[in-house]
Amino acid sequence: MSVKLGVAPIAWSNDDMPELGGDTPLEQCLSEASEAGFSGIESGGKFPKKSEQLIPLLEKHNLNLCSGWYGANLRTNSVKEEIEAIQGQLKLFKDCNAPCIVFAEVSGSIAGDPNRPLSSRPQMDRDGWTNFCKKISEMGKYLEDQGMPLAYHHHMGTVIESQNDTERLLENTLDQVKLILDTGHMLFAKGNSIKIATDFKDRIIHVHCKDMRKNILDKSLKEDLSFRQAFLEGAFTVPGDGCIDYKPFLNLLKKNDYSGWLVVEAEQDPAKANPLKYAKIGHKYLSKICKEVNLEIVL
Repeated sequence: MSVKLGVAPIAWSNDDMPELGGDTPLEQCLSEASEAGFSGIESGGKFPKKSEQLIPLLEKHNLNLCSGWYGANLRTNSVKEEIEAIQGQLKLFKDCNAPCIVFAEVSGSIAGDPNRPLSSRPQMDRDGWTNFCKKISEMGKYLEDQGMPLAYHHHMGTVIESQNDTERLLENTLDQVKLILDTGHMLFAKGNSIKIATDFKDRIIHVHCKDMRKNILDKSLKEDLSFRQAFLEGAFTVPGDGCIDYKPFLNLLKKNDYSGWLVVEAEQDPAKANPLKYAKIGHKYLSKICKEVNLEIVL
């Protein structure tokens, strides 16, 4: 099997904190992503929302659109309302031949609140879980019927954060609800990415390769920092610069016949962590490990 290497634009410009990389032109982000060796990039806030503008821009830099974030509010919206809300992004992604939509429930999320410790994240009771799983199953079926699979993103500070949350979601939803496995978020939530990839190999259609600096991870958990505090202190980094050994994980993906994207993603302050430098570190490291486990990289 083979994989493709992509990158997320969050290293250049942070949509949740515009002051981080706010003055970095999109052209710089795209040109440096290509220079670092990536063949794909996820969407971001600075990206054009119309395909007739975005496609030529991506082609100019020899990049493909390899997905992008969609923040849903299914716990408060009806499925019909959410379907209406996603139409613009759905059309854009279909026009650009993206492989999936990175879909996360953000209602009640504390990820953007600098004063809310991660322990205060939203939780669902039994009825909440039942209703949410029903709705997300409907969304998954709708998006698959549209040819744009839903890749659910477990995320710190949200209702689906931990390994247990992720397992419960997948066990109680239709197979049309797929998963993006984010190695950094799973480690931050004290979960095991290899266990998830073993037990739910047929549901994983997208991977975020995010690494963590162990000393800051330990501090964040010990002091119950907010998500924003943690990443501003430098909790996240790219593969090859943190504590995750990707060889067992990528070896398992090969065994599982995974053939999607490996997307380097790390929320960092670009003033402290030069995006091009770290993009090259991530690309070099993943390329090395893929070669070691005989996982072919295609453009």
